[in-house]
Amino acid sequence: MTRRNPIEDLALLRHEFGEHGGVNMSIEASSTFTVMDPHTMPEMFQGRKGPENAGCYLYGRHFNPTVYNLSRQLAALEGTESAYCTASGMGAISATLMALCGHGDHIVSSNTVYGGSYALMHYFLPATAGVTTCFVNISDLDAVRAAITDDTRVLYVESVANPTLRVADIPRLAEIADDAGITLVVDNTFSPLILSPAALGADVVVHSMTKFISGMSDIIAGAVCGSHAFIEQLMDLHSGPLMLLGPTMDPKTAAELSLRIPHLPLRMVAHGERALALAERLEAVGVDVCYPGLAGHPDRALLDRLRCPDYGYGGVLTIDLGEEERADKLMALLQNKYCFGFMAVSLGYFDTLMSCSGASTSSEMSDGDKAAAGIGPGLVRMSIGYTGTLEQRWGQLEAALRDIGCFAAYSRAG
Repeated sequence: MTRRNPIEDLALLRHEFGEHGGVNMSIEASSTFTVMDPHTMPEMFQGRKGPENAGCYLYGRHFNPTVYNLSRQLAALEGTESAYCTASGMGAISATLMALCGHGDHIVSSNTVYGGSYALMHYFLPATAGVTTCFVNISDLDAVRAAITDDTRVLYVESVANPTLRVADIPRLAEIADDAGITLVVDNTFSPLILSPAALGADVVVHSMTKFISGMSDIIAGAVCGSHAFIEQLMDLHSGPLMLLGPTMDPKTAAELSLRIPHLPLRMVAHGERALALAERLEAVGVDVCYPGLAGHPDRALLDRLRCPDYGYGGVLTIDLGEEERADKLMALLQNKYCFGFMAVSLGYFDTLMSCSGASTSSEMSDGDKAAAGIGPGLVRMSIGYTGTLEQRWGQLEAALRDIGCFAAYSRAG
């Protein structure tokens, strides 16, 4: 399999000038746009003219030049024909599913997804739109096939599952979706650059750009990447869920994110190197650690076949401490005594963020669904940052684990 490196496409795309020759693209802060000919406006409302086919802009909720520029970068990042950037990751996910499903339709989803995505499919869509979801173990391809019905319209997965870090076999899932005539939607939030779902067969790729793409935990943003036809469907003035529901990205936010994308490769490498080093050391001292880069991870070989090797295995690992009380004690020590990181949800920050998934970002799931997904009460998800030195951070982590008696018998000499 040829490994796609998204940065090559991005490097070509970014070779553009701002409005007045600046090396950075200009920020267009207008909410509405003028036309030179009165006949142009009705043509835009009828969908015959727009930014792609005529360079025409109508209104900021529809398209904005600065947001459009960022969207083109996301399309290059994911290798899709087009993209649209939104005000949040959930805005991107909800608009995508509402565009693909109507009343009475059905979704097959991985049983291990972000809690907000789970709540959208499990609670919100059935109640408000009559769209139901069956949650299955996405690694069991026979179970995926069996869950698809005549009413199924979408197969929804995360490329690397939150928080269990199982890897989706996107090429084989794409074959299943194609055979059934349904759309494969992949959330690639955990693995930008590492995986290119569209090149592996996905129809639509969504992102929470709040995470690794932003990298500073200061911006909320999302993106939908897909075909020109699908993005036009999302932005249709009469029925497009992005246009009509209004999860609009601010152009100033788009400009900030555009300047962070060139640094994304460096950051992903740094996250991955630090996460792998800590995971290997944790495994060596007998801690129950999960990380896709470890030789014993059940999907390590699969990920090696699918990933671009330049960017490692990702910046997230988990430690299972068995009990929520023990997990809370570890996190409190790491934050308040050892300054290792912060107890906070989200991921992709330059410092380490940690949370007990079952009581936070997966809390929307029932206890039974969490158990089926492999999310135990003591599972601590860590988004590993790259500040400080490796030895400094390992010393802090090791000390906190010793304090809770996680490997009391282990000694440095051993």
